[in-house]
Amino acid sequence: MALSKIDTTNMIEDVPQSKLDNNINFRNIIINGSMDLAQRGNSFSASSSAIYTLDRFKYINVDSPDNVYTITQDTDVPSGQGFAKSLKVDVATADASLGGSDGTQIEQRVEAQNLQYLNFGNSSAKSLTLSFWVKSNKTGTYVVRLLQPDASSRMVTYAYTISSANTWEKKTITVTGDTSGTINNDNGNGLNITWWLSAGTDYQSGSLASTWQAYSNGDSAVGQVNLADSTSNEWYITGVQLEAGTTASDFEFLPVDVNLDRCQRYYFNASPTYFVVARWDTGSGNPLGNYEFLKEMRASPTFSTSGTFSTGSGYAGTPSAGNIKTKNCYLSGADSIGADQIRYIHSGIIELNAEL
Repeated sequence: MALSKIDTTNMIEDVPQSKLDNNINFRNIIINGSMDLAQRGNSFSASSSAIYTLDRFKYINVDSPDNVYTITQDTDVPSGQGFAKSLKVDVATADASLGGSDGTQIEQRVEAQNLQYLNFGNSSAKSLTLSFWVKSNKTGTYVVRLLQPDASSRMVTYAYTISSANTWEKKTITVTGDTSGTINNDNGNGLNITWWLSAGTDYQSGSLASTWQAYSNGDSAVGQVNLADSTSNEWYITGVQLEAGTTASDFEFLPVDVNLDRCQRYYFNASPTYFVVARWDTGSGNPLGNYEFLKEMRASPTFSTSGTFSTGSGYAGTPSAGNIKTKNCYLSGADSIGADQIRYIHSGIIELNAEL
C-alpha cells in the first residue's frame, strides 16, 4: 500500500512562537529549583550557623538571631504542577523580638561564568524573570533580593505577598537588566538570589530597591514579616526558576541524572566509598592512592569524612587527602603498611564541597 505524502510546508509556521521561545535547554539559571535532590539529607536544624540544606539552597542567618528553624525536604507541593518535593521551613524556636541587625534567609548563589549571556554592565543587559511557588500560614509581605557580589554588591529588592494562608501561590517578578554592574567571567559567585524569612529594623529603614543600586542595609527587606515570631509558622517553596526575558515560562523539569550532575559540580557525597591505597617502595609507611572524582568540580573542594573506614585486615583509620584539585586528589591511609602492599579500603563517607 502506497503511503500518502505529508505536506510539511507550513508545519514550522503553525507552531506558536511562544512554544519555540520556550524550547531552550537549561534556560533556568537556578539549579535544583524543584527541590528534588538532597545529597546532605532531608532534615536540618538551622540556627546560628549558615548551612547548605537541599542541594544548592543555603540557610543564612544574619547576626545570630535567637530563632531555630527545622528545614526539610517535604512532599507538600502545588497540585497538578508536576512537582514532587518542596523545601519547608518550620519554626522550632521562636524569636518574636528581633534585634535590629537580625535576619534569616534562604539563598542560592549562581556561578558567574554561567551568567555572561545576560550582558550585565552593557546597554544591552537582559532582563530577568524570577518565578516560584510559595506557601505559608503567615500571610503578608515577604521580600526577595538579587545581589551581584562582583559589582560591589549592587542589588535589587522586590516584595511579594502571601495572600491566602496555607495555600500554594505562584509569584512572578521581572527584574530589569543591570547596565552598570558587570559580572566577572570566572567560577566565583556572580549572583545571589535571597528569600528573606525575617529581618530586623536595620534592613527595613529605607525603601525597596526596585532598580539596581549600590548595596544598602536599609533597602534590603522593607516590609518583611517575621516568620520566626511563632512556632506555629512554616514556609514552603518549590518550582524556583530564574530566566532571561520578561515573562515566566513553564518550569523546566530536567532528568534526575542531569539535575544530579549539575549539583555535584558543587557538592558530592560518596557513600559508601571504595578505593585502593598502596605502598610500592622499600620499607613500611602510610599508603597512598589516587582518588578520581566522578566529575570535575567548580573549584578544588574541601575534603571531609564521616563513618568508619575498614578493610578485611582490620584497618579502621580515616583517610586524609592531599594535593586536592578539581578532578582528583590523593588519599593517604591512616595506618602503616609494609613495602609493596595494597589495601582495599571501603565504607565510610567522603564529602567534597566546592559551594560558592
